[in-house]
Amino acid sequence: MKTLVIAEKPSVARDIAKVLNCSRKGEGFLFSEDYIVSWAIGHLVSLCDPEDYDPLLKRWRLEHLPIIPETIKLKAIASTRSQLAILSKLMNSNDTQSIICATDSGREGELIFRYIYNIVKCKKPFKRLWISSMTDAAIKDGFNNLKNGTDYDQLYLSAKCRSEADWLVGINASRAFTLKYNVLLSIGRVQTPTLAIITEKQKEIDAFVPQAYWEVKAFFNPPEYSGIWFDPQSKETKIMDNGKAEAIAAKVKGKTGSVLDIEKEEKRIPPPLLYDLTELQRDCNRKYGFSAQKTLDAAQALYEKHKMITYPRTDSRYLSTDMIPKLKSVLYKVNTGPYAPYASYALSLSQLPVTKRLVDDAKITDHHAIIPSEAAVNLSALGSDELKIYDLIVRRFISSFYPAYIYNIMKVITAVEDERFLTRGTLVVQLGWMELAPQSDKEDKDSEKEDEEELPNVKKGDLVTVQDSKIFSKKTKPPKPYTEATLLSAMENAGRFVDDENLKEQLKDSGLGTPATRAATIERLICVGYITRKGKALQPTEKGMKLIEVVPKELKSAETTGKWEKGLSSISKSTMDPNRFMQSINRFVNFLTDDAKKTKPTVVFPPEERKIAKKAALPKAKPAGGADKASRTGKATGKAAPGGAVKASGAAKTTRGKKSDPSNLPAAVKNNPNNAAPGTKE
Repeated sequence: MKTLVIAEKPSVARDIAKVLNCSRKGEGFLFSEDYIVSWAIGHLVSLCDPEDYDPLLKRWRLEHLPIIPETIKLKAIASTRSQLAILSKLMNSNDTQSIICATDSGREGELIFRYIYNIVKCKKPFKRLWISSMTDAAIKDGFNNLKNGTDYDQLYLSAKCRSEADWLVGINASRAFTLKYNVLLSIGRVQTPTLAIITEKQKEIDAFVPQAYWEVKAFFNPPEYSGIWFDPQSKETKIMDNGKAEAIAAKVKGKTGSVLDIEKEEKRIPPPLLYDLTELQRDCNRKYGFSAQKTLDAAQALYEKHKMITYPRTDSRYLSTDMIPKLKSVLYKVNTGPYAPYASYALSLSQLPVTKRLVDDAKITDHHAIIPSEAAVNLSALGSDELKIYDLIVRRFISSFYPAYIYNIMKVITAVEDERFLTRGTLVVQLGWMELAPQSDKEDKDSEKEDEEELPNVKKGDLVTVQDSKIFSKKTKPPKPYTEATLLSAMENAGRFVDDENLKEQLKDSGLGTPATRAATIERLICVGYITRKGKALQPTEKGMKLIEVVPKELKSAETTGKWEKGLSSISKSTMDPNRFMQSINRFVNFLTDDAKKTKPTVVFPPEERKIAKKAALPKAKPAGGADKASRTGKATGKAAPGGAVKASGAAKTTRGKKSDPSNLPAAVKNNPNNAAPGTKE
């Protein structure tokens, strides 16, 4: 009798097999006397397509909407059916005594395993391997501390609701608005409100009218320094009237003034929090121009291939208490190469400074923050992108044990003829963790000081002379377009787009999507032609702008999606009934399709070239589950029929058995090789 271990990917299965001494090869698995290690290939199972319930639903017709099966069914993905067959045989074999789920330790990984488990009708109990590092030691420790599979039932239900909600909203909304406007429109639970955030910013930019303003600078000597005029009441340096600026400049030129005040304020900045995935993606975009997806791919390689960092798809920036004994071990591992001087400092401390900014069990969800693993450091094995990301993670980790960065902000206020001039400078008192800051951070600090003066050696009451005064003509600048870094922040903090104060507070921990899916959402918006990259900036296309014009407010609202994300989180914590959540999704789908049917088209979309329509249609939903052939006997929609079938309505009944007439489809749908809704994952 053997134990079957199922990993998410072949590469991960090989790492686990090595630890379990499974050196013999079978077809689609590795094995030893005690273990069989097999794998999925990402998703092997998907949700059924509408036409799997009723062939008539391959035709895109408004009268067929909404498509709401009573039970959403699963089917095998054709391209990986052979591996699913292998798993089915292994899972249901009498020689398999027990099963261990070893897919990625997160919501999506749980879904992958459970959908396989359900579609092959396995009834055996299973254990869960839950690890945050792919080192041999971490894998061994995980197998020594296996969890009961039922401990993750709520996580699975949350993942299942996410998958089905995205299918329902995506399929129905995409079909409804594509048919209404006769252009292929991809609509999703997360991607549409994300697009709305980008288009709203573009509207602000388009509506912006630059305003001229002026600043007056006085040059003092002796001692030699300068100051910018400011209003003592508003503290504003901008002068909106050129005549006023000229009058001030003329008024003070050649006159004697005095040092009215010298202010000194100490600023103490503690080490930054550790990285979660979103913060890592933001930093990599800001420093290196990496897309969110590029950062995720490189971080995943550092985790799976090189085993040099912990699990990257995390939304936590803290460590758990049980990690404290491992901190010195990690420091010893990174005490090499360019990091040796810094790690040595931390290791020389009599006791590591472990504070709530570093370790806080209350602020950890599925996984702790991203830190270096306990694997040996081999920088020469890393690619250029991987090295940059690893460097950030190591420096951020070591800096956690450094003292605060302390500096003084110095201000000299000079009074001349009742006018006030400000001279600003900084003085570093303690460099602290900034010693480890990447060079790009130090350059950012230097650029912030461009408007600062080297502070003069003056005392309060000293007399000074204005040798010269100059007027600088400037213009107000428009809002900056979103970059991936700033968009990720907006998605993470979507609650700030909500007006209701009570709801804003509820949504402060809920955003658009999750750290693991936000990169894919941005790429999806680019792929379907709603936004484009221009340098680091993300700009909406005409099509993207028009889509946000035509969809109901509820579909593009961060408030709606934030409520859903909070609901999914509540399901995983057992504080919300999954059925209640799905009922709200069904009501929303009915609302969307009714809106599309009852309201008249309000805009005309730009014509699309055939190749663009094809490209927009290509990416389908990332498979989320699968089903057997029996699921194809269901009927089509409008209202759910008993037994999970979906009943065909009106016109659909009169055409049963007839071949679909492609002339009834919008041009964009004809060009869709799958004749299915564009990607509907989120």
